[in-house]
Amino acid sequence: MQRDQVLSGIFYMIASTIMFSAVNALVKWEVALYPVDEVAFFRSAFAIIPCLLIVLPKRGLAGVVRTERFGGHLRRAVSQLCSMTAIFMAFKLMPLAGAMAISFSAPLITTVLSVFLLKEKVGVHRWSAIGVGFIGVILITDPGAGALQLGALFALANAVLISTVAIAIRRMGATESAETLLFYQIALLTILTGLFLPFAFILPTLTDFGLLALAGLTNGVAQYWWTKSLHMAPPSAVVPFNYLSLLWAAIIGFAIWGDLPTWQLILGSMVLVASGLYILWRESGERRLVQRASSS
Repeated sequence: MQRDQVLSGIFYMIASTIMFSAVNALVKWEVALYPVDEVAFFRSAFAIIPCLLIVLPKRGLAGVVRTERFGGHLRRAVSQLCSMTAIFMAFKLMPLAGAMAISFSAPLITTVLSVFLLKEKVGVHRWSAIGVGFIGVILITDPGAGALQLGALFALANAVLISTVAIAIRRMGATESAETLLFYQIALLTILTGLFLPFAFILPTLTDFGLLALAGLTNGVAQYWWTKSLHMAPPSAVVPFNYLSLLWAAIIGFAIWGDLPTWQLILGSMVLVASGLYILWRESGERRLVQRASSS
């Protein structure tokens, strides 16, 4: 792997964390004014535009749409719809940094689910890291905090649901291209969220419509940059920079809403990040051992 490719991958990962943090801030602002499903619809609908502009020139419409696993795409979209609704509710009910921190428990949950659903082997080191990571989650959720409790539960629900999405992507990745997975994800989310519009819709002002459109467009670009980062460099080199999202969320939360991070949030985030990085390091090491064994 060339050094310039790794540096470029790191650049795209950092850029994607900034863009995703901006999207989350826009969403938090808009869900205070409009129904969650309406905000979700606009974010998904406008995300189609950069998706099509990026994907279609590479694969063509026929190459992207062709699939033999539509049912799998639909089930994944339903899980992602529930996940997105949960994190939007968390944004509505608690500080941005806290909701983002709890969402970073998803890799821990994915590792646990992979044992039962994918029959992957997880050793004592990773089980220990998972246990430590959930101590960090408990610190962040602060069960005795009352008003934060419901928002924290929604954030945890998002982490569990997004883990099921990650498992589904692992299963479908063997037969479906990244472009096909991305296209069906955004297209089906737009359709599913659109079904709820007749039940709760508030006509947005021109300014809010522009912000909702911006959230969708930015989300599409951020998703592409995140994917591009992982294509350009090994996950062990770029994924650690994804945790910068916690920093951006804390800065944005303080700048816009005046949210000051609590000591539980800071300590819990440090524990959670450390456990996540340790799991990533162990997985990367095991992957290298497998590659060496297969090549020898």
